[in-house]
Amino acid sequence: MEDMTMATARYLVNDVDMSVAFYTEHFGFTLQQQFGPAMAILSRGDLTLWLAGPMASAAKSMADGRKPEPGGWNRFVLEVPDLSQLVADLRKRNIVFRNEIVEGPGGRQILCDDPSGNVIELFEPA
Repeated sequence: MEDMTMATARYLVNDVDMSVAFYTEHFGFTLQQQFGPAMAILSRGDLTLWLAGPMASAAKSMADGRKPEPGGWNRFVLEVPDLSQLVADLRKRNIVFRNEIVEGPGGRQILCDDPSGNVIELFEPA
């Protein structure tokens, strides 16, 4: 089996164009490929992020009728060198946070939402 060094996460989003702008402008992701309003592939370091809109196959209803939707608490973590400064900058840009910075034995973290309500953890190691 080939060694895979890149992690991929998929987020369901309400609007692919708005989400691409959010991740590229605020968090330094690069747009790799976009499939109209259905899906986009972004990257940042070793993370690939698939943004699937309402027209993407990932958003189709399950056999039991459940419909995939944005939001929830599962998340990817972006490690940052200066959490306090980043949070201050993001607050000026009206980014929505779910909490205040919390500290633990491994470092400091805070959760923010993308435009569709998907959570991103920003983490500064101790």
